[in-house]
Amino acid sequence: MADDRATAGPDLASFDQFLTLDIRCGTILEVLPFPQARKPAFKLVIDFGPEIGQKKSSAQITTLYAPKTLIGRQVMAVVNLPPRQIGPFMSEVLTLGVSDAAGAIVLVAPDQPTPDGSRLH
Repeated sequence: MADDRATAGPDLASFDQFLTLDIRCGTILEVLPFPQARKPAFKLVIDFGPEIGQKKSSAQITTLYAPKTLIGRQVMAVVNLPPRQIGPFMSEVLTLGVSDAAGAIVLVAPDQPTPDGSRLH
């Protein structure tokens, strides 16, 4: 059987590579200001259910979201990347978003309520 990388090209990921990412749904429990960030950001505490627990994330989402509108909101995040030091803050998960036409980050979220910790398929 041929190696997927041989035909995928340098900019394409194989399906097996995609499967190494663990993308889960979680609920935002806490939103804190992050004045030390180089770009405006919030510090988030997100609950990913009993298997993963609560994790912290830095998110550059201050243009479209206010802290009070984020509490209780479900988001998607990559939960198996190494923690990343962002100034004085250790970000444990990568909260996912896409850029709108103006470049502001729009959060990626399920369109129906799902259990915290649900995996993206």
